[in-house]
Amino acid sequence: MKFNVNQNDFQQALGFCQGVIEKRSTLPILSNILLDAQNSKLIITATDLDLIFIHEINNIEVIMEGRTTTTSSTIYDIVRKLSSGKKINLTLTDKNKLHLESEKSDFNLNCMSASEFPLTDENFNQNEFSIKSKHLLKLLNKCKFSISNDETRHYLSGIYFHQTEVDDKFYLTAVATDSHRMSISKIRLEKKIIFEPIILPKKTIFQLCSLLDNYDGEVKISNIKSKIKFELNESVLISKLIDGKFPNYIQVIPKNNQKKLEIELKKFLNSVDRVASVSLDKKDGVKFDLSKDILNLSVNNTNSGDGKETLNVKFDYDLQISFNSKYLIDVASQLDGENVEIFFNDTGSPALIKDPGDFDSIYVVMPMKG
Repeated sequence: MKFNVNQNDFQQALGFCQGVIEKRSTLPILSNILLDAQNSKLIITATDLDLIFIHEINNIEVIMEGRTTTTSSTIYDIVRKLSSGKKINLTLTDKNKLHLESEKSDFNLNCMSASEFPLTDENFNQNEFSIKSKHLLKLLNKCKFSISNDETRHYLSGIYFHQTEVDDKFYLTAVATDSHRMSISKIRLEKKIIFEPIILPKKTIFQLCSLLDNYDGEVKISNIKSKIKFELNESVLISKLIDGKFPNYIQVIPKNNQKKLEIELKKFLNSVDRVASVSLDKKDGVKFDLSKDILNLSVNNTNSGDGKETLNVKFDYDLQISFNSKYLIDVASQLDGENVEIFFNDTGSPALIKDPGDFDSIYVVMPMKG
């Protein structure tokens, strides 16, 4: 095997691989990436057995076709420190070493046989649809912060995707919850699709987000029983799905929250963030003391002190309620409009948060006791 590749292209592909490969794997081959040079392209594959990432670099100079595997973290660390945009020459030597050369840099990297690398060849083409990358990224970003970190409830450790129908229109709807807060967002589909509900794991979500951040185009999605496949132009991501039943989230959405608070988003976000600074632990509650068109925010921490701030708002009731400040900041950071609307019922009931400019996303946050 012998080929030349551009440093920028190689670094980007290897960078994506780092998010897939586990830092401490019990199987040495899983610390490696598969390099396959053929037909004027380099195919790079990384896996942790639950997630497979495949990336193609096209129009490279392949002098001799072949394949091998080498340690992902080592080759990435070298390539990212080489001069940007320069040519890198790679050769698999007789001694099963990968010789890497660029300008005056010269390395020989240990390899393991490509035959040891685990691959999948399942047929995903039965249920396939396409979606714009920016729409998929929106769904993921609007929901991912609400994913649970509680490993005992594995079915909450991802985003629930399913097709919904409203007024004869079809949507791809995403939901995430950790039982203290919930995010729901949907995007309109051109037509009804064949798509069984799935729970997409957290690691896959963050890897997919990093790919979508660097891509503008169509994403082809296909799934079989326990796996899903995302195809971008040069990249493919195949993931196992979470096996479990997502709870009935519809019944958690508040139905009787008539007390509407309207406030400028930026002022609200900055004020909550400032007041919460007095707390060493963001889990401390920020207290809302609401009266006619006035919101008093306060945090009291026995170890570090207290802070308060007053904001002018639109509100017609008297209400006292407390929330985890981090939950409020997470939601507010994902809103795009100038204002935020928060709907209350009473002190002990969850709040419903909306962006007036985004009718397709809602957020539910449980209050704190005491």
